[in-house]
Amino acid sequence: MPRFLSCLVRLSPALLLLAGAAQAATDHVVSQQVPGVYHQQIGTLQVTALFDGTVALGRQELVGIEPGAVTRLLDHRYVPEDDKGLQTAVNAYLVQRDQHLTLVDTGTAQCFGPGLGQVLGNLRAAGYDPAEVDDVLLTHAHPDHLCGLLDANGKAAYPNATVWLSQADADYWLNPASEAAAPAGVRFAFALARTAIAPYDAAGKVKRFAPGEALPTGVTALDSHGHTPGHVSWQLDGGKQQLLVWGDIVHYHAVQFAQPTASFEADSDKVAAIASRRTMMAQAADHGWWVAGAHLPFPGLGHVRHEGEAFAWVPGEFAPLPAR
Repeated sequence: MPRFLSCLVRLSPALLLLAGAAQAATDHVVSQQVPGVYHQQIGTLQVTALFDGTVALGRQELVGIEPGAVTRLLDHRYVPEDDKGLQTAVNAYLVQRDQHLTLVDTGTAQCFGPGLGQVLGNLRAAGYDPAEVDDVLLTHAHPDHLCGLLDANGKAAYPNATVWLSQADADYWLNPASEAAAPAGVRFAFALARTAIAPYDAAGKVKRFAPGEALPTGVTALDSHGHTPGHVSWQLDGGKQQLLVWGDIVHYHAVQFAQPTASFEADSDKVAAIASRRTMMAQAADHGWWVAGAHLPFPGLGHVRHEGEAFAWVPGEFAPLPAR
């Protein structure tokens, strides 16, 4: 037998195994992403970012900035975009201090259609029982932040939690009179807000707070109104490190850090929203706070730095958790 044929005979079982493995690999098509969960230790706080899904926001919804400037800012930033708009994450954050669990915002649940509503499932995937959540802090009463108060059956998803909503946002979004006077494009959100809050209200578990009133231990509400009348950003005390969960200060990260004066069409008071954005970014940069953003690329955890008269986003790096 020629030498090369002899070698081929000896190698043929291995070749068959390799061919089989290659075929198995091509037959295995991954159709689901891993659970949208990421943990970060911030001082004494263990923070778990929870991915809810993505929405598409059109470039035309950016106002106060020329379209050409938007194009230049987006160039080489590689934000996924299709004919519906720019991919924009929706995130919520679970914060554990000792045995106390605080959830900041809740995602969309059933309010925005397929591809969203993943917070509750990801919270369970992270190893938490929704019934263990003690407090839910809402940055504001838009559907992508409070619809997740309900589960798929329309029941309270966090049955033992107290829900905290600013008095100003409650006065606006839970008031039928406000709905009647609101722009047509946002009227759908009023009924969604009332429905999401209802079971907690019935159980006496909704706290409407005004500036200066008592809040859960280690929590401060920072006035950042503009996107909504009562929008707040939550500062959580981690001892030597602080966490700022700033809600909807930013919707277009590739544009609004570099141009804080660019507004989102859905901002109820664009002048106030710009002022709040500048203030929150400056405070985060000046103090070195960790920032968590509802519409920053998941996990949306990182820092802000000054960049001339503007700012830049510095995503946090993957890090192991400390040994317990």
